[in-house]
Amino acid sequence: MRTLISFQNKNIPVYVTEQNNKKALDKLGEVLNRKLLTGKNALKSCILSLISVEITGSEATLHTINEKDTLTISLY
Repeated sequence: MRTLISFQNKNIPVYVTEQNNKKALDKLGEVLNRKLLTGKNALKSCILSLISVEITGSEATLHTINEKDTLTISLY
């Protein structure tokens, strides 16, 4: 399933593999905002160049403009 979230004044496509994953979408916004404020520089640059997110279970894979910067983070 594909949906869009608004983050940093951009619409980011989010691909969710499970049907009932509304909690994961809510948690994704919280985690991204928290990591942007308190995360390390590599994670911050990844979040700022985000082009899409793929949620599988309790993990989110952050896809960026530069493919080498792609990271997977835990939502819980």
